[in-house]
Amino acid sequence: MDHLRYSGLSFEAQRKAFFDIVSADPLVGDALARARTLALPDWLVVSGALYNSVWNHLTGKPSGYGIKDVDLFYFDDGDLSYEAEDAVIRRAARHFEGLALPVEVRNQARVHLWYPQKFGQPCPRYTSASESVSHFASKTHAVGVRYDAEGALELVAPFGLDDVFSFRITPNRVTDNQRTHEAKGKRARECWPEIEVVPW
Repeated sequence: MDHLRYSGLSFEAQRKAFFDIVSADPLVGDALARARTLALPDWLVVSGALYNSVWNHLTGKPSGYGIKDVDLFYFDDGDLSYEAEDAVIRRAARHFEGLALPVEVRNQARVHLWYPQKFGQPCPRYTSASESVSHFASKTHAVGVRYDAEGALELVAPFGLDDVFSFRITPNRVTDNQRTHEAKGKRARECWPEIEVVPW
């Protein structure tokens, strides 16, 4: 199986392949459909469930292999309290009941409030769910998908898709996330030995 068959193609060709793969994946397809009906403001299914599903498809592995959870971002700066986010998390837990994997829901308008305590460094105050994606530790992981108002899939990929299709985990040095980049790279290689981790 030629797992690199989409590597180096144009962005449009890669975007089409990406949408074909993730929309046909049972886990991602179900997660996206449910996220759409949950109707959170500025929502995005992001990161591992997406690029891992592409790697699974291209290496012949089953849906859900190597994926811990589904990350669902939303952006609501109307109420930045812990309680408001917690209410959304509880509502989402009921909404996603029965999905093959747990869903982790996070309001990206609140990240700057808890990030310094958890990671020991500041985090910018994001202005959208899409903006936060561009701050992931690895450029490869910076992908998000949602349905637009017309029901078409919409892609957020600030660094493109070539790293995903080239099985290459590339650092994103916008913040000092070396440890996260290396830890995620090590775990990914255990599941998909085809992956190359670019040093920080």
